[in-house]
Amino acid sequence: MDERTSRRITTGQRIEELKSNLNYSEKLISDKACVYATGSFGRFEASKYSDLDLFIVGDVEVINGKEVKALRTLDEICLKADLIRATRDLSIPDFDGDGRYLVHYSINDFTKTLGKPEDDLSNTFTGRLLLLLESRSLLEESFYNKAIQSVLEAYWRDYEGHEKEFMPAFLANDILRLWRTFCVNYEARTLTIPEEQRMKRKIKNYKLKHSRLLTCF
Repeated sequence: MDERTSRRITTGQRIEELKSNLNYSEKLISDKACVYATGSFGRFEASKYSDLDLFIVGDVEVINGKEVKALRTLDEICLKADLIRATRDLSIPDFDGDGRYLVHYSINDFTKTLGKPEDDLSNTFTGRLLLLLESRSLLEESFYNKAIQSVLEAYWRDYEGHEKEFMPAFLANDILRLWRTFCVNYEARTLTIPEEQRMKRKIKNYKLKHSRLLTCF
């Protein structure tokens, strides 16, 4: 068995182990939100040293004319605590950045920021593109599929009435932007870091460059 096949099998097994350790969270977010993996777990390429890159995406409700997240703040805290517990129980490295990227977005956050300056700043751009290109459902698959459909509909908003000549140029442009963010900008940032950190950064760049180029391709 080659290394790629071995990793796909092992990653699938680890994801199933995670799911079985998150029964409480599955019930907690039912019909309200989903959790999906990206990165090496999303690509089914994880090794025993890989950490888990996750996004939490939820629904919205309108209360007194104002949009609020269907998954309330206390339930969000419980979800994150359960995710941290499960990863530690399975000896998966702690979330990158001490959990700073473990953020709860709404579907509207992903669809209403298209083409706006805050799309990059809020990380909705990356979360939205990775949802389409390399994600795997971890919790609440039915809502995960709903999130994908909502994002695709946002990109295909000019399709009606232009069926014969429509081209998904907006989506193609965002995929190109993702490639630039992952590869070009990432490479440029290595020029400003101290020499003692540069070799570590080069190794990480080497390991990630191929997989990220392939994701965009």
